[in-house]
Amino acid sequence: MHSFSERQVVMDELVEYPPGTPFPGVIGRTMDESSPAWPQPVRAKEGAPNIIFFVWDDVGYGQMSAFGGLCRTPTLERLAERGLRYTNFQTTALCSPTRGCILTGRNHHSLGLSAITELSMGYPGHNGYMGFEHGFISEMLLLHGYNTFAVGKWHLTPPEETTPAGPYHRWPLGRGFERYYGFLGGDTDQWHPDLTYDNHQVRPPKTPQEGYHLNIDLADKAIEFIQDAKVSAPDKPFFLYYATGAGHAPHHVEEEWIEKYKGEFDMGWDEYRKTVFERQKELGIMPAGTQLSERDPDVPAWDSLSDEARRMYAHEMEVYAAFVEQTDHHFGRIIDFLDKIGELDNTLVVVISDNGASAEGGIHGTFNELLFFNSIEETLEDNQARADKWGGVDTFPHYSWGWTWAGDTPFRRWKRETYRGGVTDPCIISWPRGIEAVGEVRNQYTHAIDIVPTILEALGIGAPEFIRGVPQSPIQGQSFVPTFEDAGAESERVTQYFEMFGHRSIYHDGWKAVCAFPGTSFAEAAEKDWFFGMPLTVEVLEELDTSGWELYHTAEDPAETRNLAGEMPEKMQEMIQRWYTEAGKYDVLPLVSADIERLNVPRPTVSKPRQSFVYYPGGAMVPFAAVPRVFNRPFSITAKVVIPERGAEGVLLALGNRHGGYSLYIKDGHLHHVHNYAGLERFKVSSPEAVPAGEAVLRYEFEPTGEPDLRKGKGTPGRSQLYINDELVASKDLPVTVPSAFGIIGLSCGYDAADAVNPDDYSAPFSFTGEIGEVVLDVSGDVIVDDEADLKRLMAEQ
Repeated sequence: MHSFSERQVVMDELVEYPPGTPFPGVIGRTMDESSPAWPQPVRAKEGAPNIIFFVWDDVGYGQMSAFGGLCRTPTLERLAERGLRYTNFQTTALCSPTRGCILTGRNHHSLGLSAITELSMGYPGHNGYMGFEHGFISEMLLLHGYNTFAVGKWHLTPPEETTPAGPYHRWPLGRGFERYYGFLGGDTDQWHPDLTYDNHQVRPPKTPQEGYHLNIDLADKAIEFIQDAKVSAPDKPFFLYYATGAGHAPHHVEEEWIEKYKGEFDMGWDEYRKTVFERQKELGIMPAGTQLSERDPDVPAWDSLSDEARRMYAHEMEVYAAFVEQTDHHFGRIIDFLDKIGELDNTLVVVISDNGASAEGGIHGTFNELLFFNSIEETLEDNQARADKWGGVDTFPHYSWGWTWAGDTPFRRWKRETYRGGVTDPCIISWPRGIEAVGEVRNQYTHAIDIVPTILEALGIGAPEFIRGVPQSPIQGQSFVPTFEDAGAESERVTQYFEMFGHRSIYHDGWKAVCAFPGTSFAEAAEKDWFFGMPLTVEVLEELDTSGWELYHTAEDPAETRNLAGEMPEKMQEMIQRWYTEAGKYDVLPLVSADIERLNVPRPTVSKPRQSFVYYPGGAMVPFAAVPRVFNRPFSITAKVVIPERGAEGVLLALGNRHGGYSLYIKDGHLHHVHNYAGLERFKVSSPEAVPAGEAVLRYEFEPTGEPDLRKGKGTPGRSQLYINDELVASKDLPVTVPSAFGIIGLSCGYDAADAVNPDDYSAPFSFTGEIGEVVLDVSGDVIVDDEADLKRLMAEQ
């Protein structure tokens, strides 16, 4: 018989066996006759590196100082000095598609991500579903003993699946991430974000007045996730997918960061391009003989602008640059933490942007990006009136597209287009323990789909044939590990197609063909009465294929300045045919433009189709993309409440925030409804008398009175009406309504989520202090028949 101490020694000599194989121990009648063995835990290879993907948003090739830009990024410069700059790295020209490529190693149409998930359509290349046969790198690394964390922007779940009803299998925790903290949609307010923690919504831990900013919060959580794991398993490597909202709108940042850039962009975008281009050549990012692309026809010369306009535009860029540097700083806190705990040298860091700089601010920039999404004209005067608040809580700003053009130096055009300005992005890879070459430049042609196979080869592991029992599709990317040490290694990627909203191009062996749609610029398109968002018909496509293609020898002309289509018609035809071959291979067709009607395409929903939606107080916010669409149609909101004798106040139902939305609420005893027209105007209707105590039915109705003009950003005019216990008590005409998108904050019942729709009247959450039985949002079109006399009386009282 063993003594206790002898048995302890035996127990410490563990025997392990692979799960699913026969038990190698001995099972006797008692412990004396038995010997144990344990299923072997999944462990990473000895010395396996940590991995970080830092994905920027809408940051152009010529903006980061690490790539010659004038937005200071000292953390990225530090990583570049300890690693490699890849100067010929390509993306898809849009966020969700590129992120899908980065995380799976497959082309975006193969994933069903032809565009952002909100614009999905019922075709394999467009449905936004990202099938489970396309495994994520997070799922692959879990099989090899990694912790996996995602922090920040997701934007890879179909909108109809982002509600608290799920399903959750396309949320981060359903795609191989063990922890998640961030926002599920495409962008969010940096001061008042809509946050998801693992699989549930949370409110920010502080307010802006208390020092809150999303970038601080995200860095805090990334450090927390890493620290918690390393404390318990210091030898276990982690994969961190870190995707901030910077530099996507809104360009939100603290004033002290903005002050650092005062006056630094007074030279304007023309001089900015010249300065950055010279810096890029000095850094070896651009070959010495590169020709800078010409002035974009949509961008006015800086010298042609008034002093007031130049001051406004320069300030917009000051705020953007401050946002970029502040983001770099907080990412630097993560890098410093890894250095402190001795993990930095064995951390493989990949820094990339998801597409070129964004032109969604329009020619003047905009104090509220929702103007762009609703086709509402941005004006310089509106921006100037809010200049002193730019970047603060009262704006949702974006800069002028003159800075977009400059931000993609030396290339032409920008995000959403497949010229190099839209698809060629900064890329930095740093891994001191694994890559001996440091501070060098790599010019090989690479693409976002090449990241996953590169990581797998660097780790010495293969792509799995099955994940959770699902057979895996082939990874379409190609590893560029050979370039880590060999600057002269051949580019493995010889061919790559591009398509975004009908804008097409193809790269092959140093050549590139581009077919711009709706035109090479908005000005050129307007000459044919074409415009961004117009339908792409067969007739339009045939015209484009006949005369719309351009040809560039990018190996000698990196900035696409010399169109050789007329000189080399046979080469041009070869490239066009090659594009169609690749399009057939990767499910690109049918071609679909950015037609605004894509927002309203019928899509499958978790529940059966309905026109009446019932909400209860205090529940989780319904994400904006899954909220019933009330635009340009009659609808009603009916709340069944109990008002105590002392009275009550608070929100009954709200959607959006101070930058656009609606809210039905009680304040000072009176019933109010506000329609926030993209931050430009707030149309408010109020009951003249207080809501009586006791049980009450409170109702808001919208009745259209005219037709919308969507191309001019004008939704259906109509009439706002309030009813208390079926009696019409107030009415007000709305000359215009939001045509297609209220904002990024969803719908909440009994409180206002994240931020107030009408901050002049209340602060969020402004929870209702009475009792709400239910609130019903009805979009069937059934409305109460007005009493004509009551209506005339009310109109006379306005």
